[in-house]
Amino acid sequence: MVVASIMSNSPFLAYLVRKINMSGNQSRIQAIAKIIDRAPKACVMPSPLSKIWASDVFDLATMEEALSKNAFKAIKKTVQTGAPLDSATADVVAAAMKDWALSKGVKFFSHIFYPMTNLTAEKHDGFIVTNSDGAAITEFTGSLLIKGEPDGSSFPNGSLRMTNAARGYTAWDPTSPAYVMNTANGATLMIPSVFMSWTGEALDKKIPLLRSNAAMNKAATKVLSLMGETDIAPLNSSCGAEQEYFLVDECFANNRPDLLLAGRTLFGAPSAKGQEFDDHYFGAIPERVQVFMQDFEDKLYKLGIPAKTHHNEVAPGQFEIAPYFEAANVAADHQQLLMTVMKSTAKEHGFLCLLHEKPFAGVNGSGKHVNWSIGNATQGNLLDPGDTPHDNLNFLLFCGAVIRGVHLYGPMLRAVIASAANDHRLGANEAPPAILSVYLGDQLESVFEDIKAGKLLEKAEGGLMDLGLSQILTFERDPGDRNRTSPFAFTGNRFEFRAVGSSQSVSGPLVAMNTMLADSLNWIAEKLEAALSDGKDQTAAVIVVLQELMELHSNVIFGGDGYSSEWHTAAVEKRGLKNIPTTADALPAFKDPSVVSLFESTGVLSPTELASRFEVYAEQYILAIEVEAKLVIDIATTKIYPAAIAYMSNLTSISSSLSSMGLGLENTGIETVVSEANAMMSSVIELGAALEQHDFASVETHMKHCSDVICVLMLEVRKHADALEGLVDDELWPLPKYQEMLFIK
Repeated sequence: MVVASIMSNSPFLAYLVRKINMSGNQSRIQAIAKIIDRAPKACVMPSPLSKIWASDVFDLATMEEALSKNAFKAIKKTVQTGAPLDSATADVVAAAMKDWALSKGVKFFSHIFYPMTNLTAEKHDGFIVTNSDGAAITEFTGSLLIKGEPDGSSFPNGSLRMTNAARGYTAWDPTSPAYVMNTANGATLMIPSVFMSWTGEALDKKIPLLRSNAAMNKAATKVLSLMGETDIAPLNSSCGAEQEYFLVDECFANNRPDLLLAGRTLFGAPSAKGQEFDDHYFGAIPERVQVFMQDFEDKLYKLGIPAKTHHNEVAPGQFEIAPYFEAANVAADHQQLLMTVMKSTAKEHGFLCLLHEKPFAGVNGSGKHVNWSIGNATQGNLLDPGDTPHDNLNFLLFCGAVIRGVHLYGPMLRAVIASAANDHRLGANEAPPAILSVYLGDQLESVFEDIKAGKLLEKAEGGLMDLGLSQILTFERDPGDRNRTSPFAFTGNRFEFRAVGSSQSVSGPLVAMNTMLADSLNWIAEKLEAALSDGKDQTAAVIVVLQELMELHSNVIFGGDGYSSEWHTAAVEKRGLKNIPTTADALPAFKDPSVVSLFESTGVLSPTELASRFEVYAEQYILAIEVEAKLVIDIATTKIYPAAIAYMSNLTSISSSLSSMGLGLENTGIETVVSEANAMMSSVIELGAALEQHDFASVETHMKHCSDVICVLMLEVRKHADALEGLVDDELWPLPKYQEMLFIK
């Protein structure tokens, strides 16, 4: 066996034991001592919100002061309605933007964009140019504001751009405000931009989002016009994303290669205490974390990001921040900025911020619940039922459109939130299952069932909440409960897409939701127009359309326990819904003809652009799994196995010494350690062989190999490694443990 051969090699064993005994887990022990002795970063008294709010943003209020009336009127119209901006106005805006930025100490500007990586990208250019005399002057024209030119082949592009055809462009998006980003290296003017190829394909996440909003606006306007609305302002989707995250002290993180390179722990036995006491959720925020949160949120306020709520989440070491809702495009930009600022601020406070969906096994993972709604300045929020949802016809049509969209395109919704990381979270006890269903609540579900049956009942009142305590004021409770097991839940005046992963861009989900809504609204408009042409009055026409919709699509409505095995069986066998557990199963939805037609017919993504997304996301999945597998092999071989060998050597030495004195040492557990170490290394060898396989018939086959073979073998290695953690002397264990990383702050 492997261990036997090592134990018989005495020169190597002597060297190994000496090395382990000299170092052991000293880095881990020292990390604990350093953290315990660490004082929180000094808390700075926060400035009044009125003084810091959006102080680093070139927003409409700032532009109104800096621009002429005509220029401001033009840019305001562009920001609020998407109207085109002429080049002369762009020159005026550029000059004012430059003067404002220079007044804040800025020397560089950057067209910040959002490639298909879930991260941001930026290239910094100086305002500086030289004249014929060799003197340096500052310059920033409308043409520089409007267009930049990064390399189009060096970002994920799904074969849209090759190395020998590399040109790509960034273009200013005036509907999202520019801002100044302050770092230790100085201040930079950031200009939110789209990113496209020389041939005009979208290489980013912003272009499809803007297109999807335009498609939704067009379809929604058509429906509202048929409903007799005459004054219809441009419609926009809105987004409020709840961001969950973990904080781990950097001293621990620096001793965990898996955390640094994969974002999650690939090894780790459960802590004796986890989250089972429910004592962390909404508990008192640790002092050091509270100081971090204040610093972080002050930075967000300066950038105009409306951080509204923060608290402890369910798992120890887990927290949440939730901004107020904004227009979807701005919210998506702000979400990317929030993640960037969160990670950099955490580092300043000695933390590593983990945005991975499942950084620790056995405790809750992290999501990014996307609260999504549709509205405008004239009709308001079209997903707000008001006090009488049974006769709010606009609401019923738009809510019905969502129901139809989720039913038809559930697999596509699963695909847009698919990743190697999110696979670990979906279907677990803290996250919605990988079956896309819609939760409406008792009142709304009853309304739509009545429509299906051809009748409408009076709305159910929520009633007063009276606890019988004189000091507690009575209040009106909501007419429906909440359902935390639903992946797509109605929550009063919006839908909450709960399956989105914590590290993901919200753009993908927003594109999917806007596009499926546009498709459903177009279907409704066609049916509604036909019913009205047949002479039906408006109410009767709406009911006829919604009856047909419910007959076709009500199977997707579910208000029960999404975690139950009964639902999983019924959803698939009785309702025809799909259970899609892994990314390997989910991503092929992008190739489904109905999905290709959906994006092409709405003008959101061409078939070529959609195919590129499949290729990019499939590659990212494969690479993520392979990086983790390499780390598993490396950590098991170079850290865990040597610790096990050293422990066995110590036990053997002690047993030998006692035997020489005529004393016996029974039940040392060495046989168990030997067995687990051998089993772990055997699994490592199997994993290495699986990782070497590259001859696959298709990308789909390669992904299935990752999910069905490599991931299974990684878990097998981990099973034995985690068993060894419970056997090996604590002083020899090389990796910071769960109980330390989760509970020592």
